[in-house]
Amino acid sequence: MSELSFAVIGARVEPYAATPQLVVRLRVNEASGVPVHAITLSAQVRIEPQQRRYDAGESAALVELFGPPERYGDTLRTLLWTHVSATVLAFENETELDLAIPCSYDFEVAANKYLRALGGGEIPLIVQFSGTVFVRGENGGVAAELVPWSCEARYRLPVSVWRAAMDAFFPNSAWIRMHRDTFDELYAFKCAGGFPTWDAALARLCAEAKSAR
Repeated sequence: MSELSFAVIGARVEPYAATPQLVVRLRVNEASGVPVHAITLSAQVRIEPQQRRYDAGESAALVELFGPPERYGDTLRTLLWTHVSATVLAFENETELDLAIPCSYDFEVAANKYLRALGGGEIPLIVQFSGTVFVRGENGGVAAELVPWSCEARYRLPVSVWRAAMDAFFPNSAWIRMHRDTFDELYAFKCAGGFPTWDAALARLCAEAKSAR
């Protein structure tokens, strides 16, 4: 029976992707000496907010997710970032491969709200693995085994790497999703006010909201 372990050994920005994407370098070790024919691998990437500290600015940006800092003992819970999959080719003892992690500015997703709030430091990640591993069977054929649910790897991803991936596609920008009716009203306001850009229209709305307080 195979004995698998996994480790994340690095991360980088994928410069040629159509959308923002990180590439996580994964090392797979097989300790029993059984030749591995292939692994169909699934990985659940989760963020562990409780594994780092937050400055005042970050805490203010995280209020929507976790409330004020005095509640962090109860509210800081692991967040699902994404699911990814890959095929590990035949190897013996050890191999390495890339896992592609898509990034998005969808602020309806809790993980993206969290990432956007961070000013620096590291993002504590845990990657949990599942799937099927194909090894040499006792009769010389191929045997299928499940990747144990206990297989996981932790990694502290620099915030600067995630931000570089986003800035490569959306430099100094952010995106929001809204209901179509809301967009139509905003578009009518933009046209009626003669604002040349969406930024200008939204800036006027923000200024009016501040003056009305």
